[in-house]
Amino acid sequence: MVSQLEFVMIKPDGVKRRLIGEIISRFEKRGLNIIAMKMVRISRETAEKLYEEHKGKSFFEDLISYITSGPVVCMVIEGDEAVSVIRKMIGATDPKEALPGTIRGDFALSKAENVIHASDSPEKAKKEMSLFFEETELQLNTQTV
Repeated sequence: MVSQLEFVMIKPDGVKRRLIGEIISRFEKRGLNIIAMKMVRISRETAEKLYEEHKGKSFFEDLISYITSGPVVCMVIEGDEAVSVIRKMIGATDPKEALPGTIRGDFALSKAENVIHASDSPEKAKKEMSLFFEETELQLNTQTV
């Protein structure tokens, strides 16, 4: 098995609906290790960097407005094959296609408000982590306070 780091974000609708504890619990019960976590309000500039691959698409402005509309919870999660494991746990982007038992299958209300984001590759995870966490914050799990 290959230990990986994955970036996960509980989106504004997930925070507003008080799903933070339920979502974190699912990752912990799966044996994944949360090594960094914080609640933030995303600036437009950061949101545009996070979703830069969608720039120019018809839904881009709505996506930016939504992700900056309220606080989000950002996490870095470590585990064996974390990227693929977490992507399976969160389910399809469209909740109508997400299987029951997945986070989106159980909680998402629409494709636009689908509760959670997770990076789709180890490279993307590294880039997205760097938008929200300093390198020193990711080393906390190995240091003694």
